[in-house]
Amino acid sequence: MGFLAGRHVLVAGAGVTGRSAAEALLAADAVVTVTDGSADRLAALEQLLPGVTLVPGLVAPPPGTDLVVTSPGWRPSSPLLVAATAAGIEVIGEVELAWRMGLELADPPTWLAVTGTNGKTTTVGMLESILRAAGIDAVACGNVGLPVVDALLAGRRVLAVELSSFQLHWSPSVRPFAGVLLNLAEDHLDWHGTFEAYAGAKAGVLTGEVAIGGVDDPVVAELLASSPSPAHVGFTLGSPEEGQLGVHEGRLVDRAFGPDTVLLPVADVQPGGPPGIADALAAAALARAHGVSAEAVARGLRAFRPGAHRAVLVATAGGVTYVNDSKATNPHAAAASLRSHESVVWVAGGLLKGASVDELVRREAHRLRGAVLIGADREVIASALARHAPSVPVAVLDETTETTMVDAVRAARSMAQPGDVVVLAPAAASMDMFSDYAHRGQAFTEAVLGLVGQRDR
Repeated sequence: MGFLAGRHVLVAGAGVTGRSAAEALLAADAVVTVTDGSADRLAALEQLLPGVTLVPGLVAPPPGTDLVVTSPGWRPSSPLLVAATAAGIEVIGEVELAWRMGLELADPPTWLAVTGTNGKTTTVGMLESILRAAGIDAVACGNVGLPVVDALLAGRRVLAVELSSFQLHWSPSVRPFAGVLLNLAEDHLDWHGTFEAYAGAKAGVLTGEVAIGGVDDPVVAELLASSPSPAHVGFTLGSPEEGQLGVHEGRLVDRAFGPDTVLLPVADVQPGGPPGIADALAAAALARAHGVSAEAVARGLRAFRPGAHRAVLVATAGGVTYVNDSKATNPHAAAASLRSHESVVWVAGGLLKGASVDELVRREAHRLRGAVLIGADREVIASALARHAPSVPVAVLDETTETTMVDAVRAARSMAQPGDVVVLAPAAASMDMFSDYAHRGQAFTEAVLGLVGQRDR
């Protein structure tokens, strides 16, 4: 990696991506400093990264710094990054670092990228499954967990890259061979400032050879139409036009990469329902752009199983079903979750991060049997329910500790009637009460099993 040799690089953040970036920079003969607000996180790296200078709490780059590589969660307004920019020092993310390192390889890997407000992890998992069914050396990486730079250095031939808006913000030159924008709704406004800035970051995925978008979303359709990519492909839950993938007579059909090519029956897609089908179409479009056969697409989608905390059936007892969809961390995802059921007792709440729930409540009020609200922004959701669904019973739990989930499930059970579904679809982030959405989903699962048992599960 000649462009890095001897350069003084500051890594901002000592988490998973920061550590991987520092390791890659060391391997490229850079002079590496790592800073973090947590001395404990830095101390954990001391034995893992010999040769790296560890400095807690830097608010300005050390003299002589040539480049800053930031972890994705660091905001542009962070004092260190503001100081770096003011000093004329370039700030990039780990994904951008991986891209630039890949360009120096004799045979760079192919990037197939996924972004959107919801469905990213499911889509990138489906894509990985399809690529492997086709016999391709591929791995899911990026926001899904494995840093892109690790996948690159492992020599993978195709990278199925999940990209968050944060990662895209810090990746100015990334141009995936094919990229898909699934959908867009208000999210991370506390980080980006405006919806326009958020959407602009997401649109960065539509800059390669093939741009793919969910055209049922008017904002995505507009961004796709204005993409600089040579090829534009849409996907829709309706019957596809030429140049699109969609659904016709109960089957996923490709009219973009083949003459009316049938991929597989809708019934074979897991998870089912509109969100799962849309994700499958997006994954199929990316794979087909890479030249994967329709047969391999079908094999890969049939083999895929959704991850934990995404529309997982926990138990059925007394005619009431309990579903853990803790990964529905914003209103758009929660709306999709609620639409999968006819009569719902909704367990919601957490950190809304500036997003509005009014449209969600207005559209889905007719299916709500009741609502149980927890977390920091519970009153915001309660106010929306009072405005748009005043007849829906609402229980607002003022405690904001992990044990509150037991009370939430108990309250939901008391509202539910046979045939109802109690759904944890928080519409909000989890960090006010839990370490992450998985912790929240596990608390819900344990509360359900503790209160209603595992009958008919």
